[in-house]
Amino acid sequence: MADYVKTHEDERYLAVWFYNEDEKPLAIGEKMYALNPDAYMNGYNWEALFNYYLGKHAPELLEGLDSDPEAGSYAAYYKPSEENRKKMEKFAEIITYLIENEDVLYRLVQEEGCEIEWD
Repeated sequence: MADYVKTHEDERYLAVWFYNEDEKPLAIGEKMYALNPDAYMNGYNWEALFNYYLGKHAPELLEGLDSDPEAGSYAAYYKPSEENRKKMEKFAEIITYLIENEDVLYRLVQEEGCEIEWD
């Protein structure tokens, strides 16, 4: 798994942590902002983007999802269960896919940015 995304589990929750100030996501976020000035990619706008993307491509991952965006990170939480462990792992895979295939993000903010509820 990439340095910018981590999973964690304990008896209280299953979590996906995305560090948007890590070098690669930060550079991608800067280019996204250049393409769409609404896409200032702090943790809150990553949350908006992920909610939009998941709603279109993996809506089942939004079920039972709680999140905690901050300026430099985004965390997603699920209650512990085997089903939610799979959701956590899938969400981490999606984040990695989007960052490693940044052109998908660039097209998204250019073509669908007006549909995303930016912070």
